[in-house]
Parts: sequence; structure tokens; C-alpha cells
Amino acid sequence: MSASAKVLALDKHTKNGDWTVVLPRRGKRRICSQRNRTPEAEQLPWVPTELESDPDREAKLIQKMEICIKKVETSQFYQNFLEQVKNPEIMNSFYKVLGLELKMQMVIYGIGSIESYETPRFQLSLAILMKRKFDWIGNIEVFDPIISATESRVLESLGCSVLSVNEQGRRRATKPTLFYMPHCEAELYNNLLLANWELELLNHIVLFGNSFEMYEFLTEIKNSIIVDSTGHILAARKFADEYVIKTVSDDYFAAFHDSSWHFFSPDLDTELLCKK
Repeated sequence: MSASAKVLALDKHTKNGDWTVVLPRRGKRRICSQRNRTPEAEQLPWVPTELESDPDREAKLIQKMEICIKKVETSQFYQNFLEQVKNPEIMNSFYKVLGLELKMQMVIYGIGSIESYETPRFQLSLAILMKRKFDWIGNIEVFDPIISATESRVLESLGCSVLSVNEQGRRRATKPTLFYMPHCEAELYNNLLLANWELELLNHIVLFGNSFEMYEFLTEIKNSIIVDSTGHILAARKFADEYVIKTVSDDYFAAFHDSSWHFFSPDLDTELLCKK
């Protein structure tokens, strides 16, 4: 894959459901520090733009989701996905994050419009199937600022909770948490890491999202446009184990290309400093 093609693989384009890069603001990259803002200061109250759910749209969307979940469940992609998760090396990484806890909550950021596009439906379907398959996955919380009231009702019918605040990715992992963030913007991953830039918190995180190795590759390209909002992503590469998701077929490429599992294991001697 060419460098330009790899750039196009990273971030969500909300207009047409495809994936493209979101241009960062130009300027000097900020030096990272551990002086985080409090989570409460970053939480912005949120409500859908429409006031009420549309029953007809709701029924149609539930049907679409049921079809999509079934399609993913019977796919070769899903079978390969399960085989990877059940691999002893990866499973041990999950159990290490769980520790003495019985459940690992799942937080989904940036899922997009499941009513408008098939790609977000594929991504949500995989998350729901994971919860059904693995008894150690607990409650699922979802947030995207573009979610409608109709979509919120459908998400709730599927067993998910829709957050009433925009955390901007800054949830502190005080307990084992699977952050499910396929094709989010680099800034959102960076926000998550910044909010959890402590030994104990990082060890509580499993991240499903864009490949950090790909971000590192892009920042090494002299003309790369991925030049901002990656300080903690690059720093985390030093102590992150990454396992690439195989898409298998074109049907699932748009939803899961360049996606990886990430597990973080900083040592006590590790300096949690970001690259300048």
C-alpha cells in the first residue's frame, strides 16, 4: 500500500461513511505532560438534535441491525476474529487487564450513524457479538455526537447505554475497560491516553482502534499530514502490544482496515513521557 493510501485509511469521514484522514490543525506539536484536566471539566452535556424517536425509523433500523448482526456472525471474518481473540497470547492479555475483576466494561466512541451507513452497523454488530460470546465483557456504553434519538432507542434495545455527556475520549479507566474505537480521529485516541497516563490506569485498558504502528509510520514521512495530536500515541508504542485485525474480504475492509488490538504494559521503571 502506498503512503498516500495508508493516510486515507485512518480516520472517519462523517459525510459519506467512508474513511479518510481528518486534517489536524497546523502549528507546533504540543509537548505532553501528566498535568491532565479533570474528567469533569471535559464532560459536555449532550442531547440528540431531534427531540423524539421516530417509531417507523426505529423499527426499520432494528431490522437492519438484526440482518447486519447475522451477516457478521456467519462471516469468515468473524470466525477469524474469534480465533485471534482466543489465541492464548491475546487471551492472556485480556485476563491480565481483568485481574481479579469478573467483567470488563466496553466503551464505544465515535460509532457514527448506524441508521445512515452500513459500515457503523458492521462495527456495532461486532461489538454486540463480542458481548454475547464472552461472558467477561460487561455493560456497553456508546457515544457519538451525531447519534439521533431514533438511534439511541435502537442502541438501548440492543442492550447498550447511550452516554448523556461528551467525554471527548477522556474516560479514566479506574477499572478494566475495553475502549472500542474503530476509525476514530487521532485526537480521540490521544485524549484517552492523556487522561490515563498513569501506570495503574494504562494497565486497565484494552483498545480496539486504528493501528498505532501506522500512526508512527505516517509521522516518519516528511510530508505526512499526521503531525499533531499523536504525542501520547507515539509514546505508548514503547510499551504497547499490538495485534492487527485481518479483514479477510472487501465486505469488511471499510469497517475494520488498519485496525488493531492494543494492550498497554508500562513497567515501573518506564518514564511516561511523550515525544516532542
